[in-house]
Amino acid sequence: MWDPAVYRRFGSERSRPFFDLVNRVGAEKPRAVTDLGCGPGDLTLTLAERWPGARLTGLDSSPEMIDKANAHGGPAAFRVGDVREWHPGPDTDVLVTNATLQWVPEHRELLTRWARELPPGAWIAMQVPGNFGAPSHVLLREVGTRYGVGHVLREAPVGDPADYAALMNGADAWETTYLHLLPADGDDHPVLRWMEGTALRPVKAALDENAWQSFRADLARELSGAYPVTGAHVAFPFRRIFVVARTAV
Repeated sequence: MWDPAVYRRFGSERSRPFFDLVNRVGAEKPRAVTDLGCGPGDLTLTLAERWPGARLTGLDSSPEMIDKANAHGGPAAFRVGDVREWHPGPDTDVLVTNATLQWVPEHRELLTRWARELPPGAWIAMQVPGNFGAPSHVLLREVGTRYGVGHVLREAPVGDPADYAALMNGADAWETTYLHLLPADGDDHPVLRWMEGTALRPVKAALDENAWQSFRADLARELSGAYPVTGAHVAFPFRRIFVVARTAV
């Protein structure tokens, strides 16, 4: 289901929240660092620059993504796995999960379990999209319902910063809305191209090829009204939720 090339189409826009998240982690010399939902591994490898002495591991459920990650070489070990089955080792001092837990309905339970299992003084850093009420996702659900695939789409799979601050016992939690100026340089609407890397994955998997192409064209027409082209770009606001917490020392 994952296509690394599609996902990386807007690499700079997708990477900025990762760096904003990791920059709030105060670990100095962690023994082991794990990136859950590492994707193609590019961002995971930057953690080796931040913490060169750490044992670095990346985990993702997509074999295609892990193949891409392993092709980089470098100082990280990448493997296929389900974040719901992951348990930290006794030396896991930093856990990073970036734009992954929105796919996991029980992620709140996972966060509290990880906080219990991590060693004293360990860091948990999470970022998830918070744009499920944006026109892009409202239109996605409307068109998806017309095509009979509304059941594979999620209306509000993540909480607000205050929810996570309470869950994680006063964690540092915040939100940022990034304004992405997506280039209108192709036949497809740029917001549609963006959504193909993430939000449209379940829809494409649920439809045959003819229905998928029809769905895609209908959604593109709806998106063009909500996100008009101005000059050579489309302005695409994107809200994200961040949480950084530390286990008791």
